Amino acid sequence: MSVQSQDAAEHDKEGDEQHKGPHSKKPLIIIGVVVLVLAVIAFIVWFMHRNQTSTDDAYTDGNSVGMVPKVSGYVVGLHVDDNQPVRKGDLLVEIDKRDYAAAQAQAQAQLMLATAQLKTARDALRIAGVQFPAQYASARAQQGAAAAALALARQQYDRQHQVDRRATTQESIDASESQRRGAEANLESARAQAEVASLVPEQVQQAANAVAEREAQVQQAQAVLDKANLDVSYTEVRAPQDGFVTQRNVQLGTYATAGQTMFILVTRDEWITANFKESQIGRMRPGQRVDLEIDAYSGLKLSGHVQSIQQGSGSRFSAFPAENATGNFVKIVQRVPVKIVIDRGLDPNRPLPLGLSVQPTVYFE
Repeated sequence: MSVQSQDAAEHDKEGDEQHKGPHSKKPLIIIGVVVLVLAVIAFIVWFMHRNQTSTDDAYTDGNSVGMVPKVSGYVVGLHVDDNQPVRKGDLLVEIDKRDYAAAQAQAQAQLMLATAQLKTARDALRIAGVQFPAQYASARAQQGAAAAALALARQQYDRQHQVDRRATTQESIDASESQRRGAEANLESARAQAEVASLVPEQVQQAANAVAEREAQVQQAQAVLDKANLDVSYTEVRAPQDGFVTQRNVQLGTYATAGQTMFILVTRDEWITANFKESQIGRMRPGQRVDLEIDAYSGLKLSGHVQSIQQGSGSRFSAFPAENATGNFVKIVQRVPVKIVIDRGLDPNRPLPLGLSVQPTVYFE
């Protein structure tokens, strides 16, 4: 290449550099616009969600009742199946009641016997209230008659000893002596009988104590009968409230043991237990509105409100609570259970079994 052509090429290159000028700022402008748009979007998102909080650590919850028989026996009637809905008062299980019916009949007979004995004791008390005062009056009268007989016998005795011995006989004297001694003995006997008969209050009280004893026996027999009636009623296991039968482990003909769970009755009372982080409950108050999304039912929207906040974190009431005062302390964000009551949106065709995952969103006021 000639020198002239080289000079021309260098001249063209310098011209191009002069035409370009400084480096282009277009990429920086684009980046700035993107950052600004993202900041605006982030601000809008924050502004829209500044008065709400949510968690994915939430589940459906409810009451579950363990159906436990109070008496033992063979199951002779089974009227429920797995996952069957039941109403309050429905007969669920029947246990053989023949042994308990026999005990009931025996208790009834004992009560009838005790009642008859009580009636006899009460009649005896009424008789005693009349008999013993009359006996005491009779004893007093007999004592008076014996005293009069003794006085007469003594007079006869004195006359026999005061007259001339030629005007009487030894036989008459001996007879008067015998009559006097007999009259004295009769008086002593009458006094003793009157003393015994004078215990009228004690005798009447004894009859009253017998009545009290019979009344206690009647009460005891009634208690035994009540227990027998309860045992008979316990042979029929009925639903305490509306719900669904779950975890059934009893069959027709099996031996049900008292205290052994036959199945679980899940009631229709349902709510949501949401475990929010401790940093999320600062503005949370009972009564605040909550939107609920159920993972099992896409598109199902429920509405509820915060019913209460548990007075303690979940770890505090665990089987092995943390002992932060010992060892090396590591701070862990705690979660606090919050009870959310469902107000609207429940669908009878879409049941909410316990333990379903829920996404609650709480709106602060």
